[in-house]
Amino acid sequence: MNNEQPALFDAPEPTAPPAYSTEDFPFFFGAKSLASRGFIAADWVSTLEPLDGVLQEIARKLAARSQAGEQILPAPEVMLRALSLPVAEIKVLIMGQDPYPTPGQANGLAFAAAKNVRPLPRSLRNIYKELFVDLGVPEAGHPDLGAWHEQGVMLLNQVLSVTASNAGSHQKLGWAPVIEAIIATLNARKVPVVAVLWGAHAQKLGTLMNNMPQLRSAHPSPLSASRGFFGSKHFSQINRRLAEIGQAPIEWKLPAG
Repeated sequence: MNNEQPALFDAPEPTAPPAYSTEDFPFFFGAKSLASRGFIAADWVSTLEPLDGVLQEIARKLAARSQAGEQILPAPEVMLRALSLPVAEIKVLIMGQDPYPTPGQANGLAFAAAKNVRPLPRSLRNIYKELFVDLGVPEAGHPDLGAWHEQGVMLLNQVLSVTASNAGSHQKLGWAPVIEAIIATLNARKVPVVAVLWGAHAQKLGTLMNNMPQLRSAHPSPLSASRGFFGSKHFSQINRRLAEIGQAPIEWKLPAG
């Protein structure tokens, strides 16, 4: 028996683009099915269940694009990976834009990638640079942010899918109601969630987070990081905000690759 099978969220991207059907997208079968099969935490069901029809329509659109020859990223089973973190355990929400469009990179968590991806995505490299300046945490040498996720840092993109080599290609696919419902659930939490909004796209969602402490700066992409992301010291600020509401700080140092 092979005991060294890769974990669900570490599964490598296939070398040849698959042609997906609607049934290949776990969310096609609804929120209760997602939770029972371990794709999302159980306390997200009440948020997503009213959107089962929306998710089914997204699955149909993605399947049609895939059948027409588009390579859809990331793999269907990790598109909702951010929701594998229970609502009750979330301390911090870091908003991204959409998944990395380079095949083999996107793994369902904003700004993150599979541990073996090289070179590091450029936005993430800038995040690591700011983390070092802010807290003296050295660059991990890999792009796997799973350890942050496990501590309660929700790494959520505004769009959960993309066509390979075509950034932003799914912005009008229909993900907006899903993301807005997720944010509404977090905004209703009795213990506030610290929201980190990097860039104008993320900051447009700030009006949905009136009960959440917000940290804002430029996006960490190479095009904008020097306009306010560098020097923002958001990582130390996050931990200060968490302390103010009685939450344990995040250990930002990642395990070595």
